Amino acid sequence: MPAINQQGPGAAQVEHFIERGYLRLDGAFGADLAAECRDILWKAMGLSPDKPEGWTRPVVRLPFMAAPPFVAAANTPALHAAYDTLVGVDRWIAPAGLGTFPVRFPSPEDPGDSGWHVDVSFGTDAPDFMQWRVNIKSRGRALLMLFLFSDVTEADGPTKIRAGSHLDIARQLLPHGEDGMTLGELAADGFASTAHCDEALATGDAGTVYLCHPFLVHSAQPNRAGRPRFMAQPPLLPRGEFDPALPPSPVQLAIRRACNL
Repeated sequence: MPAINQQGPGAAQVEHFIERGYLRLDGAFGADLAAECRDILWKAMGLSPDKPEGWTRPVVRLPFMAAPPFVAAANTPALHAAYDTLVGVDRWIAPAGLGTFPVRFPSPEDPGDSGWHVDVSFGTDAPDFMQWRVNIKSRGRALLMLFLFSDVTEADGPTKIRAGSHLDIARQLLPHGEDGMTLGELAADGFASTAHCDEALATGDAGTVYLCHPFLVHSAQPNRAGRPRFMAQPPLLPRGEFDPALPPSPVQLAIRRACNL
């Protein structure tokens, strides 16, 4: 796939986002900043990179982090240019931090959290997260983002992506209008409608960011390498709902193309 540079996505990269559902931004933030953030995450876990005997769980989840290094990582000029291009100028809210963080440790244990899904974005007051919802307008979410805070190879448990699956999900959501569907409804068939999609892996050096369509189907997997994998998977929040008076963004164009609108 084409990676985008510090100047933001060009026409080919935008088309890749519309058709495949994601873009990779190499060097979105610096390796030094990634290391600074990892230090904070190690302390939050009460663990040490030098004491692997303490790595007893396959995954440790950390909440939203608002410390200045995380705010800086989420708001580089390259990322702001990409947000503007994919979502629209003045149509997104600058991140006030990053989270959540599923830190994956090398382990033979099944982490118990793999499985294909989309990230739902409203109705989150329901106690059962399978009742949380997503609709055709992607209410409450402008992008799904994957921030790599450590180098991630194929062995490090990278997120699996079903390229182009966002188009199938858009078609599935369209008849349900504003109410949308719950995660449980979408997952009832195991996301069989997207099984035909090519699979990609969210690999890259620390400082890489994957900017994904909100409907993209993806999955966690175990870390089989000898080192922990650090990443964040925050949303980019929209400033408001889709405005039909404004030119459609690439996020909207993907939905329209999928639904022949």
